[in-house]
Amino acid sequence: MITAIYVTIEVICALALIFLVLMHSGRGGGLSDMFGGSVGAAAQGSTVVEKNLDRITISVALIFTFTTLTLNLRLQ
Repeated sequence: MITAIYVTIEVICALALIFLVLMHSGRGGGLSDMFGGSVGAAAQGSTVVEKNLDRITISVALIFTFTTLTLNLRLQ
């Protein structure tokens, strides 16, 4: 039962990571430009939107790592 919960969290985190990575702006811009991520990027360097996006991405990546390690230990 608990393994199914971990697998569900793992899948949700994987899909969220794909979405969040695509939201980041790279050299040519990203999907975050559509939501105002590049409005003041030239003047300020990094906007509040980009900083928050970074924090969310790191948090989801840590949850993904934790669930991956936990599933590995449970399934051995």
